[in-house]
Amino acid sequence: MTEKEYNNCVNEYADNVYRFILKNLRHEEDARDVVQTAFEKMWRNREEVDAQKSKSYLFTVAYHQMIDHIRKVKRIQLKEEFSDTVKVENRPANNLKKILDEALARLSETQRSLVLLKDYEGYSYDEIGQIMNLNPSQVKVYLHRARVQLKEYLVKMENVI
Repeated sequence: MTEKEYNNCVNEYADNVYRFILKNLRHEEDARDVVQTAFEKMWRNREEVDAQKSKSYLFTVAYHQMIDHIRKVKRIQLKEEFSDTVKVENRPANNLKKILDEALARLSETQRSLVLLKDYEGYSYDEIGQIMNLNPSQVKVYLHRARVQLKEYLVKMENVI
């Protein structure tokens, strides 16, 4: 990969990678750090990276950096306990984005990443499998289970009102 191809890759994919990581981490500074580290790693390995596969390479590196970051944060911080008995009255009415974010937050890291890669970013099952080190049939099964969980959460009236 040449310097020009690298710069084109930055211009073309930086926003998509950032959105993907931000949706998973839900923290802007951490997402920026992960994306910057992914681009830095791609720059250091640019001679081995095929320009045609730069998008897949970038998302794969960013995904692995995100997982490393999550593991590091879990070791450092204590988990906060959240009550399952949150009252419906405290939720703003018709805030669909917030409801969808809450539904995504209930998924496991893997399931959330699968949904975001497939439904938000539009990757194929094969591409997602390469990024997440899964075979395409595993991707389909895990994605189906994630969508079922999302559906169950989203159709409950108390979650929408």
